[in-house]
Amino acid sequence: MTPDWLRRARAAADAAPAQPRVPLLFGAEAAPVGSVEPGLGERLAAAGLLLRHADAAWWLAEPGDEALAAIARWLHAEGICARWRDELLSVRDASGRRLGAIERAAVRALAIATEAVHLDVAASQGGTWVQLRARSKATDPGLWDTTMGGQVGHGESIEDALRRETLEEAGLDAASLRALRRRDDILVRRPVAEGYMVERIVVFGARLGADAEPVNRDGEVERFERLDVASLRDRLAAGGFTLEATLILGRRLEEETGGAR
Repeated sequence: MTPDWLRRARAAADAAPAQPRVPLLFGAEAAPVGSVEPGLGERLAAAGLLLRHADAAWWLAEPGDEALAAIARWLHAEGICARWRDELLSVRDASGRRLGAIERAAVRALAIATEAVHLDVAASQGGTWVQLRARSKATDPGLWDTTMGGQVGHGESIEDALRRETLEEAGLDAASLRALRRRDDILVRRPVAEGYMVERIVVFGARLGADAEPVNRDGEVERFERLDVASLRDRLAAGGFTLEATLILGRRLEEETGGAR
């Protein structure tokens, strides 16, 4: 039986936009890459950005990267997008083909689909390694998370992002991870403060030897804890984890115990 906390998390991860949105199309092929609220599209066009309205959609004319960069700077100047990160994320069409890149802070305002990678690590002596996100994090500060979670950067493969983020966040290299395997992806579509989030979460599981523990290197993690099944379930039920971690860890508990309870 699926517990209420996991049912609520799954509903929250598949929610319609809070406001109606208009498709955002890219380049000569008019490939759908995101969406905008109608009023925001009008403001962008009025600001002289490379955007025009056609066929009930906003169309981003080429050159794409230059237009995307200008839009991101405008969104930041207007206080619409999240905190500036100086990180580029890929802009893709529906098939996953990369069409360009945009500043990470702007993706939610434009509902551009992103990719993230998460690592769920079990300790050889039992339990699950989880992290407490630093209070300075731009999103979900002070909440519990999987062992590692991070965005896949522009031009970066899933595997490269996994290695980079695992080393930066948890101080673990590939040699420390045993039985590393990819699990089923999780898709999140939900309203957020900056707009609308569309993200594919690529999930990996692994075990860590008794002689290794995660140690943060980039200042984005306050501490790590090793939780037994009961403690993990209780903390998930209490709402102490990010939505993404709740989905990932709740699904694993469900699979392993026949119900996350």
